[in-house]
Amino acid sequence: MPLPVIFISTIGADGIRNIAPYSCIMPVLRPLDLICLASAIKRDTLKNIRDTGEFVVNLATADFIDEVMLTAQHTSPEVDEFELAGLEEKPSETIRAPGIAGCYGWMECALNKEYEEPNYVLLMGKVLRLEIADDALNPDGTLDVTKAKPLMATGGKKGLRYGTIMDLGRKDSYGAMFSDGKDPLAGLYEQD
Repeated sequence: MPLPVIFISTIGADGIRNIAPYSCIMPVLRPLDLICLASAIKRDTLKNIRDTGEFVVNLATADFIDEVMLTAQHTSPEVDEFELAGLEEKPSETIRAPGIAGCYGWMECALNKEYEEPNYVLLMGKVLRLEIADDALNPDGTLDVTKAKPLMATGGKKGLRYGTIMDLGRKDSYGAMFSDGKDPLAGLYEQD
């Protein structure tokens, strides 16, 4: 199954910056004010989110392919992974944790809830601020995937295979799902 490769950036209670690639992430319905992230129990990222209650979802371009395994490796919590990966910080506006410069989008999030199992945790994040780089947008405000080049991966028995997506040139309104053509959630995200 093709999955997005995004980077979660956090800052620990001690001020150390952390980056980790994640693929098990999804929006929780429209209008994208909640996201759900699955994390292994033993992750510095999870500890930082629990300690500070915040994180940034960095929507990575295909140009970040070399940073995936570099930031996935186990390092000591004292290692600044921005420095390790040679990535520049993008200051956040609503939280302390920084984003990663050069991505096509950033979601500044606050921890909303968590659901823990023995081997993983599902984290619900409240999106406090969503920003998309101007050069990744079409004139109508939608994402231009040709410009954004979202980093994707499929997993196999021996590892990951990377790719991106392409625009098929077709659009459907959300209302097309309903027999009357009206989207019942339109009031949540459409402005007059």
